[in-house]
Amino acid sequence: MKIKKNDTVIILSGKDKGAKGKVIKAIPAKDMVVVEGVNKVKKHQKARQAGKKGQTIEVTLPLHVSNVALIDPKKDKATRIRIENKKGKNVRVTVKSGSEI
Repeated sequence: MKIKKNDTVIILSGKDKGAKGKVIKAIPAKDMVVVEGVNKVKKHQKARQAGKKGQTIEVTLPLHVSNVALIDPKKDKATRIRIENKKGKNVRVTVKSGSEI
C-alpha cells in the first residue's frame, strides 16, 4: 500500500467525492485508510452505567485505498505514486511532477 499516515489525499468516489483530507490511520492488512473529516457516520450508543443517558456520537469510518488518491504537493491534483531507489533508499515519487514525498 503506497498511501501512508499523514499523507494528504483526495476522495475519488462515494458520498464525499472531491473532499480532501489527511490520513489519520492506515490499515494495510485490509487495504483501508481513515481520512480526517471524511466518511463520518452517526452511531447511537447505549448507556453504559445505570442513571446515565445514551448518546449519539460521530465516528469516522475507514475507506478502501482504491477510493482515495494522493495529492501532488506541486500541482495540487490527484496523482499516482511510484517507488524509486535513490542513494540506496526507496523513495515515493509522484508520477505527475516527479517530486519526492
